Amino acid sequence: MERKSSVKRKTLETDIAVDLVLESARKSEITTGVPFLDHMLESMSKHGRFWLKLSCSGDREIDDHHSVEDIGISMGTALKQALGDKEGILRFGDAIIPMDDALTMIAVDLSGRPYFKYTGPVLDGSIGPYSEELTDEFLRAFATNAGMNLHVTVFCGQNKHHVHETIFKALGIALYKASSKDDFLQGGVLSTKGTIV
Repeated sequence: MERKSSVKRKTLETDIAVDLVLESARKSEITTGVPFLDHMLESMSKHGRFWLKLSCSGDREIDDHHSVEDIGISMGTALKQALGDKEGILRFGDAIIPMDDALTMIAVDLSGRPYFKYTGPVLDGSIGPYSEELTDEFLRAFATNAGMNLHVTVFCGQNKHHVHETIFKALGIALYKASSKDDFLQGGVLSTKGTIV
């Protein structure tokens, strides 16, 4: 059975539509209004083996903050819905991804308990018009609304583009592992409680 979801979120600041299908080889269709974020999400979906159709119109005349944070909220909500009752999933996933000078590790637990931790160089510069701090905002909103533990550790990296790309690629791969089904569980959940919130 296809695991998928559709989420619409409209506020006075943004208007967002998200369609998500897990375990899909389809090419994603992403138009956030923030070109660098488009590139990062395309990479995340490709390596995460999920199809993402995402559109966002926002108050970018102010800045990109509202758009990026609300996209994180919407994508987190969509992931949570697509996972459903989480029966049979591996729950935990991790990835260590190099890209030339950059090296990043990500670990996730689709536990239902939101927690976000970033360790590494302060993301306070810019990549063209994109403010690095927006990646932190996206990750926090995504983790909180997906209901997952998300740990991001950037070990090294001089090229800012490479650093961010390793983050998004590693996140996609870690999520693919965590959301994959394990036949050994026979439809049960990987928890001593018997449920994953």
